[in-house]
Amino acid sequence: MKIYKTKLLLVFLLLISTSILKAQDFSSVKSIAERRVPWLVKSLRFSKIVASEKDVFELSSDGKEVFIGATNASAAAQGLGWYLKYYCNRSLSHMGSNLSVVSKLPIIKDKVRISSPYQYRYALNYCTINYSFSFYTWEDWEKELDWMALSGVNIMLAPMGTELVWYNTLIKLGYSDKDAKSFIPGPAFTAWWLMGNLEGWGGPNSLQLMQLQANIQKKLLSRMKELQIEPVLQGFYGMVPHDLNKKVNALKDVEIIDQGKWVFTEFTRPAILAPTNDKFNTVADIYYSELKKLYGTDIKFFGGEPFHEGGKKSGVDITAVAKNVQDVMQKNFPNSTWVLQGWQNNPADALLAGLKKENTLIIELFGENTANWEQRKGYGGTNFIWSNVSNFGEKNGLYGRLQRFLDEVYKAKHSPYGNYLKGVGIIPEGLNNNPVAYDLMLDIAWRNDKPSLEKWIVDYTTYRYGSYNQDVVDAWKIFIKTVYSSPIDQKGKILYQEGPSESIYCARPSLKVNPVSSWGTRKRNYDIKLFKQAVALFTKADKQFKNSETYRTDKTDFLRQVMADKGDVAYDELVKAIQTKDKMLIKEKGSRFLTMILQQDSLLNNNHYFSLNRWLNQATALGKGLPDAKNILYNAKAQITFWGPDNNPKTTLRDYAHKEWGGLLSSLYYNRWKLFIDDAINDKITSASTFYDMEVEWSRESNLYPPKKITESKLLSIQKKILE
Repeated sequence: MKIYKTKLLLVFLLLISTSILKAQDFSSVKSIAERRVPWLVKSLRFSKIVASEKDVFELSSDGKEVFIGATNASAAAQGLGWYLKYYCNRSLSHMGSNLSVVSKLPIIKDKVRISSPYQYRYALNYCTINYSFSFYTWEDWEKELDWMALSGVNIMLAPMGTELVWYNTLIKLGYSDKDAKSFIPGPAFTAWWLMGNLEGWGGPNSLQLMQLQANIQKKLLSRMKELQIEPVLQGFYGMVPHDLNKKVNALKDVEIIDQGKWVFTEFTRPAILAPTNDKFNTVADIYYSELKKLYGTDIKFFGGEPFHEGGKKSGVDITAVAKNVQDVMQKNFPNSTWVLQGWQNNPADALLAGLKKENTLIIELFGENTANWEQRKGYGGTNFIWSNVSNFGEKNGLYGRLQRFLDEVYKAKHSPYGNYLKGVGIIPEGLNNNPVAYDLMLDIAWRNDKPSLEKWIVDYTTYRYGSYNQDVVDAWKIFIKTVYSSPIDQKGKILYQEGPSESIYCARPSLKVNPVSSWGTRKRNYDIKLFKQAVALFTKADKQFKNSETYRTDKTDFLRQVMADKGDVAYDELVKAIQTKDKMLIKEKGSRFLTMILQQDSLLNNNHYFSLNRWLNQATALGKGLPDAKNILYNAKAQITFWGPDNNPKTTLRDYAHKEWGGLLSSLYYNRWKLFIDDAINDKITSASTFYDMEVEWSRESNLYPPKKITESKLLSIQKKILE
């Protein structure tokens, strides 16, 4: 028996040592290099280091080998990303990559040691899951996680695959297949379902689609574990179908809190199963049981919260609700953390009063405009992460209050509530825009002292485009004073603005377009002429960076913004012509405006990052071989146009996620404006319902709008006209 125990101990120790060695060889980080920079792989040498700080990496190089020491895989990946950016002038991004071979590896004689002052480096908004990732395949997610890891992210919202959890839960509760599917939205609208805003819209989904998404999620969670990125999965906070007590006999007497409508009268919200009801734990336990079966028992973070963006809570004991939600979460996943959104008045003080602070984490969402962390005294002594939304609906537009990011983070760090600041993060509604904003925020996570923005921009442009260029640097120094500035009002307070300034070309036509979407803005809080001069300066580097994807992508975006700025002037002239009822003048101004739309379309179609076809191809690829294929494509088109629902011409959600993309400009947007102008010539104002019908009809078509690319000479001709 003693010999048997000794052998068992040896086997146990061997397994532990093997596990430790596997963790220490950082093979997951080396795999990132194999995928993104294969030319560097043979030179990389990773090692485990022990440090008093949580996350540390060390860099050194003799020009032949690159040594990266790190405390864990997340720090090692950040170390690799740091080496690529600040020594090799190479980078990966959502809007182009600069990862070509470095002819001669740089030498780092004196070891560089960098530690993160924060426990968490956070990423993603619920809305990002749909505005950026709705139709991601595993290959897309693999690249996404590589970017996250190289950027040092170690906690990420990851509620993908919750559809199958809910389907299985409802079936267990006694729902029919049809009724269970009617609760779950289509693949482009899951975010607002998870937040308790709507149910069913865009669906139903086939079981095959839900299983496909669940399988992708399993791969995602496995890779995140290897990279030591903690996932935030969807917790059970009481959200149930609004008709739960009518569909399940065993729950017919259960108390549910009706949540009314979301966005005025447009969508029926899911109900909230009263957490103080004795059936709450029954439903919650089934939900968590199904989640464990699919995604494991080692989840440490959960999102989701009741009464998001409104909801009815009159007469409800919010403190008791919070306590019971957290208690059942802790019962199923001991010592897990509930992640809440610091948005508007959320989370309410009454809700926070019912929580264990050590198991609660708040994401300060809207840091570019508000300072809830300060006004609410560190959320009553609750751990929080400072972040900013910056982008709404993944609308195109140059925007990001870079100096504000720096100032607020370091202000919070050195404030009386600094002990509760546990991290920084990015929480845009869409990621395919403004890479500078995301790079800066995640870079801050590794700097104890506030860097100079002008100095940082020099480094950024060098690694973004591959080498230093004075014209580019000078242009960017103007950009941070214009489109990327942090303007203040006459009282010295930050000038409120929700996301980038919108483009008139994308607007549903009228004589008074302001804003393009219901909660957006057309106002330019920057010097338009100065910005245009900076773009002209930037283009002087065309020859040096003619083969640079990142340079060409940014140039397209800058030119797009100049052209959008010009559109405002052309629109004002068109409106004045219509008001004078001068048919010839309307034709003249209308023709010019339509020509500008097509010119913008040609510019954007030459870069796939600004192409409608890219988005639609993603939807098509996800739906291939599935019975949902047609509906998935419809989801893709509906989201970026009328949004929903498809029976309310007065919907305030229309154009919320509009895109200034090649293919969309020359089809729906052009046709809307042409009809408006033609009607104006005939002394008629086109009704909003007519445009709504056009949007729904466009969304139901199967056209993928393959880009019509133009020659380089024609592209340069457009560039010249834009900068005139």
